[in-house]
Amino acid sequence: MAIETLLLAGIETLEEYLALHVLMCLVPAFFLAGAIASLFSKESVLRYFGSDAPKYVSYSVASVSGVILAVCSCTVLPLFAGIYRRGAGIGPASTFLFSAPAINLLAIVYTANILGFDLGAARALAAVGISIVIGLVMATVFRSEDRAKGRTISATGESEIDPMHQTAIFVLLLTILVLGGVIKTWMWRGIVIGPLALLTVYVSGKWFDDEQIHDWLYETWDLTKKIFPLLLVGVFFAGIIIELVPSDLVVRFVGGNSIRSNLVASVAAALMYFATLTEVPIIDSLVKLGMGPGPVLAMLLAGPALSLPNMIVICKVIGVRKGAVYIVLTVILATIAGFVAGNTIWR
Repeated sequence: MAIETLLLAGIETLEEYLALHVLMCLVPAFFLAGAIASLFSKESVLRYFGSDAPKYVSYSVASVSGVILAVCSCTVLPLFAGIYRRGAGIGPASTFLFSAPAINLLAIVYTANILGFDLGAARALAAVGISIVIGLVMATVFRSEDRAKGRTISATGESEIDPMHQTAIFVLLLTILVLGGVIKTWMWRGIVIGPLALLTVYVSGKWFDDEQIHDWLYETWDLTKKIFPLLLVGVFFAGIIIELVPSDLVVRFVGGNSIRSNLVASVAAALMYFATLTEVPIIDSLVKLGMGPGPVLAMLLAGPALSLPNMIVICKVIGVRKGAVYIVLTVILATIAGFVAGNTIWR
């Protein structure tokens, strides 16, 4: 295959990503992450996601908090980085990182409509269960580092901010992020999201002093410059990988419900990049070519949770060792879920 063809595939994938995701997904996601990292009290984060928070609280909240977020494996990264930087334990943060792209309400409903109710339900239940397992394993493996981080964060001070103002800013930014993924036409985006953006700017100036605004913008920019360039590199190479791997070759290896077919589906999904909801029609086309139901579930679990750009950034945010454990856990658990479901539910 000519180098020019591969480069063109990478550039086209990058152009599509920039056109679809930057303004309506990543920009509000970065601002929301910056707000979490600067304006939200550490206590509010640690109460639900800290390493010392009750497990039934932290993992329950983390595993279902992505239901309303129409985020992909890349858009969730600024939010993950924000709560992790603010003091979330590696366990609950990892649970959120996996579950948020996998169980947003739009994705589950769309999966059920296109691929069938059984796959939609299996995706939702497996995503919640796997996210909790991943979080518990990460918390166990990196327990000592988590405790050291918690002591460091608890020792630092912070300025007082009205909790009502924190909540209102969070709701405004979250609403912009969700509506940006739901509303597809630019006219309605301008009509609905434009006033919300202006309102956010106005109340931010009224509620927060110059130092707080500066901290918010600094955290937003700091996260952007650390994450965004890596996303662009990863998306570019993901486009090249998709061009190199023919779909008929993938289908040949994922036609049954063996361990191998589920593992191939998980690894292939982890290396691809699925924009929000796009995994469903792509997988539907593979199903029509003979893809087995077990590998379908494995791909639905691993695909939204991982991608090449996503893996690069995860290792940057939490370190290569933690990132590698998270990636391996995701692939293995998605493989097991697909194999078990494929040989029980769809036997």
